[in-house]
Amino acid sequence: MVHRDSPDHARCVQAMFDRIARRYVLMNSLMTLGRDRAWRRMVVEKAALPPGGSLLDVAIGTGDIALEALRHDESIQAIGADFSQGMMRTGRARPGGDRIYWVGADAYHLPFPDASFDAVVSGFLVRNVDDVAAVFREQVRVVRPGGRVVCLDAAPPKRSLLYPFIMFHFRVIIPLLGRLIAGDASAYTYLPDSIQSFKTPEQLAAIMREAGLVDVDYRRLMFGTMALHVGTRPEE
Repeated sequence: MVHRDSPDHARCVQAMFDRIARRYVLMNSLMTLGRDRAWRRMVVEKAALPPGGSLLDVAIGTGDIALEALRHDESIQAIGADFSQGMMRTGRARPGGDRIYWVGADAYHLPFPDASFDAVVSGFLVRNVDDVAAVFREQVRVVRPGGRVVCLDAAPPKRSLLYPFIMFHFRVIIPLLGRLIAGDASAYTYLPDSIQSFKTPEQLAAIMREAGLVDVDYRRLMFGTMALHVGTRPEE
């Protein structure tokens, strides 16, 4: 179990993603009942890249969102940043992985000049960081005025008739799949736990506004357990 208040939280999360890299794509598909591909298409659509535009995928992992963007428009330039070398090695080896420029980087300190990209996206990043506002401020810094910041991440489920079934999926099914498929039940115990302690979509939207984004909106997905947020850097 990785505790968020541990002094080496980032190092533990990094090691966890290195461990599960080889089965990450398969596990995402199983955990989301195959809906993750549709969500990535939504991220790309919300990014609203111009033809030949530049996309930064922060915490790119194995490249799912960037690869989806390239399928949508082969003319774009896709750059991915991540602190997990294991995830990026797996991503580079995937079909189309050589079309992405991979960069080892910390989400708090992106190694790019101000206003470098037409859009900045992330998938399942902010739930794993200590300072969500700082991560969004850095994304706002590197996106161009008028460009979009898009965030896909899990959301704490609301109390409803489905709540017990959702929690059974989180607490029992996902760790079981993690043990059987990825050989790492602990990683897939941490992930559901991190969802429960994460910001609500409303709170995350407020943080994005405070980071400098305007026209912030979000959409809940998969019975409210996922959320897709989008905001725009103001024109200067």
